[in-house]
Amino acid sequence: MRLVAISAPAKWMTTALARAGRGIRDRGSKPREGRRRRWLPANWWKFAMGSALLVCLLVCSVLLWALKDVPWSEIRDGTLKPIVVLETADGAPLVRQGPYQGPYAQYHQFPPRLIDAVLSIEDRRFMDHFGVDPRGIGRAFLRNLEAGSVVEGGSTITQQLIKLQYLDSDRTIKRKIQEVVIAIWLEWKLGKREILTRYLNSVYLGAGATGMPAAARIYFNKDIDALNLPESAMLAGLLRAPSQWNPIDNFEGARQRTMVVLDAMATNDKITMPEAAEAKASFAKLHPTTPTPRSGSSFADWISPQASEVAGSSPGSTTVRTTLVPQLQQIAERVVKRALDGEGTTVGASQAALVAMTPDGAVVAMVGGRDYKASQFNRAVTAMRQPGSTFKLFVYYAALKAGLTLSDRVLDAPIDIDGWSPENSGGNYRGWVTLAEAFARSLNAASVALAEEVGLDNVIAAARELGIDAPLASTPSLALGTSEVNLLNLTSAYASVQLGMAPVKPWGIIEFQAAGQPNVFRVGSQSKPNVDLSPYQSDLLGLLQLVVERGTGRGADPGSFAAGKTGTSQNNRDAWFVGFTESLVVGVWVGNDDDTPMKGVTGGALPAHIWRDFMRQATAEPTPNGVLSTGAASDGQGATQSCNITACSRSYRSFRPSDCTYQPYSGGRRLCEK
Repeated sequence: MRLVAISAPAKWMTTALARAGRGIRDRGSKPREGRRRRWLPANWWKFAMGSALLVCLLVCSVLLWALKDVPWSEIRDGTLKPIVVLETADGAPLVRQGPYQGPYAQYHQFPPRLIDAVLSIEDRRFMDHFGVDPRGIGRAFLRNLEAGSVVEGGSTITQQLIKLQYLDSDRTIKRKIQEVVIAIWLEWKLGKREILTRYLNSVYLGAGATGMPAAARIYFNKDIDALNLPESAMLAGLLRAPSQWNPIDNFEGARQRTMVVLDAMATNDKITMPEAAEAKASFAKLHPTTPTPRSGSSFADWISPQASEVAGSSPGSTTVRTTLVPQLQQIAERVVKRALDGEGTTVGASQAALVAMTPDGAVVAMVGGRDYKASQFNRAVTAMRQPGSTFKLFVYYAALKAGLTLSDRVLDAPIDIDGWSPENSGGNYRGWVTLAEAFARSLNAASVALAEEVGLDNVIAAARELGIDAPLASTPSLALGTSEVNLLNLTSAYASVQLGMAPVKPWGIIEFQAAGQPNVFRVGSQSKPNVDLSPYQSDLLGLLQLVVERGTGRGADPGSFAAGKTGTSQNNRDAWFVGFTESLVVGVWVGNDDDTPMKGVTGGALPAHIWRDFMRQATAEPTPNGVLSTGAASDGQGATQSCNITACSRSYRSFRPSDCTYQPYSGGRRLCEK
């Protein structure tokens, strides 16, 4: 092999490679700190602090945006959804069919087994988390992912309470932020016991029951502190899906759900396995039944909006004592049912309504229909029907005001008014008759002639003066009751005659007491009659008494003092009797919801018989305590503290029962002074 000397280019290449190698070695041997100094700016810490500040500002802005509308004080005090508890005149609970919330229960009233059941199935880490449970959220996420559907939720009881009571159901980022922050705040502000107490009192459990106390009453007819283990487990099982596992509609589903709750309690060491087995075996003894409408359901429907207005935004529960007298209410319901099941069946009358009140308008009994469970329509308050001859009271009152007397005569003969010719019942006419006889016999032709004589405008004015507030048509047939009214309004107009003052406005609240308030406030009638009927009262009483003694209302005679008037609309579609005794004013309507005619039913028949039977039994009852004497004292002396809620709520949006500090009717008066 021949050796060749390295040429200049080859030598240059060798030198370049050597330098490159040294450069690589030198670069690789430089420390990392030097490289950081090259890539990071000298004021890197300012950049970090600025970024952190920006993030903080962003978070604060989001929180301010999300939380600006949160009513913190109301949430803390629990005043967003006040509870109204209705009572009868004697202080007994008054419950209506439909949504029902019982008296607010304190923590110590809930059985420990009920609390254990609820926590075991709804939030087993309730005592350990801070309002939001990250572990629970993660566990629920994994289980739902494994199942391929939502089988477990991650919300805590605190979060559920917030959804129930304080926030709407919108699924938005803002609402979720509010929920998390409020949950943490509530845990810090209220504590576990108060949160659990509020939750158990506000959760919906099916069959119209809101809160555990209401569910215990509806499903088992028990107070909350009397529940046993299987009953507690069943109620806890309803929390997740009350409509799906309602034991009234789905007893087997409720049973299976109860087994799940008992197993969860055993797993969490709240009960032993033998106790769980015993409770499962005893579940067959549970017999939850459909809640039957309590006496006075129609009355409760009528008075509830007024009671809510009285309660206002008072914290906790407000107990409202009403004028309903249970004994009279039961008599009314029993008499109406018996009449419709008997005589009503033969004459084609399927419905009836009854209102009973004291002369000053305190409603002591109300029947809105044959069967409240089948139909919640209140025919005593909402139904507008033709009153027939009961409207003649206003015609004859107008005649008395025009200067006529009961002995003056009016012609009862065929009459034609612009082609309209009213006829008497039976087609007979009596010629010239006294006003007293025309009223007692309910002569149509004579009454129309009398209305024409005194003027229809005066008849309407007379009806308004006695309290009729329904629209009245100024036509000749008005005298025969062709303009529709409701039973409650018509009955209160007749009460004006008995009282001797008009107009009498029906009322139903005696007094109320807000939770935590030492004072009980009287309410009574919110409108004082201001028209003195004494110049005409004796004549009006005489007319109405004649109807019962020897007129069309003889079928209503209870065997003692009674006065009233019959009424029948065209083709026997409506039949009425409205009248009074010394202490009670009662109105009765009979008819059909579809307005079909009955078979010859007149006001002097079935309605009069219902009225008579009710009065005979009602007058045997003691005078209702606390009802007949609930009106404000006429001279303002000796009256208890009263409160005109209607007037004050118009003056102050935030008016509460505790703001009532005045006498509403006479004397020194500080209207709505807070």
